[in-house]
Amino acid sequence: MLVLVALALLTIAFRSPTTGALHDTQGLISSGLRPFQIAAARIAQPFHDAYDYLDGLTAAKSENVRLKREVRQLRAEELANKALAAKAAGLESLLNYEQGKTYPNGYRAVNAAVISFPAGPFAQQIAIDAGSSQGIRINTPVVSGDGLVGRVTNVFADSSVVTLLTDSNSYVSARDLRTGVRGLIRHGQGNSLILDQVAKQLVVEKGDELVTDGTRDPRYPDLYPYGIPIGRVSSVGIQDTASFLQVQVEPFADLGSLDSVAALVATKRR
Repeated sequence: MLVLVALALLTIAFRSPTTGALHDTQGLISSGLRPFQIAAARIAQPFHDAYDYLDGLTAAKSENVRLKREVRQLRAEELANKALAAKAAGLESLLNYEQGKTYPNGYRAVNAAVISFPAGPFAQQIAIDAGSSQGIRINTPVVSGDGLVGRVTNVFADSSVVTLLTDSNSYVSARDLRTGVRGLIRHGQGNSLILDQVAKQLVVEKGDELVTDGTRDPRYPDLYPYGIPIGRVSSVGIQDTASFLQVQVEPFADLGSLDSVAALVATKRR
């Protein structure tokens, strides 16, 4: 019945003339209801505004969560790219050294990644992911793209332990490229290096570059071939009570942040 009444009223409204008693009645009813419509709109407006605010707040929170997730992902990708770039720089440096003029004759390079670092301030050894199956043996020299790192002191099938230059048991015969002065590279205070056994009357100056001295007599082959860069003289001192110069050396290789190295395997049995 309500549907029928509604249809009848709609029919009358559409067919009624623009003037007359019915039209006037409609106008009076509309005018009478106008204040109630305004009041209802004003009452509903705060609820409508509150709904819009809550809806916008929920959307903003959701967007904030999404953006934070994207930022975390981008940061992770950035760190990964930086790590890859650092490794790529090390490998490029190794490649440049292997193709350079100072690379020793009679040796092939076995490139390897560093898989473990010194466990403490007194441990001066690293592990690499190459071993006897790649031709590495005890005392095989190990270099980075910048200079000498140390030598292999323990070897397994697919990994090796490398003792660094800064180890207390490490000794390397070295030569000053500028003056030809020879000495012995060994560890100094802390993790520094010194050029020892240099007589006080000889000339060594700050900034001089040092390389491995190599073999002087075939009957007594040295562990390291000639010409591997070791480091640069950082200071020279003289003490009245000392027999030798106090020569401090800064290594070329950054021994604290090695990612990749090369083991120099002799191509002929020595």
